[in-house]
Amino acid sequence: MNLSGILVVAPPDDIETVIEQLNELPGVTVYHRDDPTGRVIVVQEAETVHAEVDGLRRIKALPGIIFAELVYHYLADDESDASLPPADLDSMCGIPESVLEHLNH
Repeated sequence: MNLSGILVVAPPDDIETVIEQLNELPGVTVYHRDDPTGRVIVVQEAETVHAEVDGLRRIKALPGIIFAELVYHYLADDESDASLPPADLDSMCGIPESVLEHLNH
């Protein structure tokens, strides 16, 4: 089981709609909201790292989301899919490909 702490930012005027959309996603729970800033803290439960990344992608694709990023990750001990994160995880973070190539060598 993977737990993700995700910071979501939305326009303050749209925070109610964004929270409703977040609450409809499987495995996603809204734990904190700051209406004046539009910041929302979400915890997502997922069975695998790949499912966790897919869930983050779904959050980022919701209408009204300005920003959504993983800020905390917990990986349970017994996960068969724990060897490597998805290959495109780094590209989701906006890290230039040239920097990634340098870090991987």
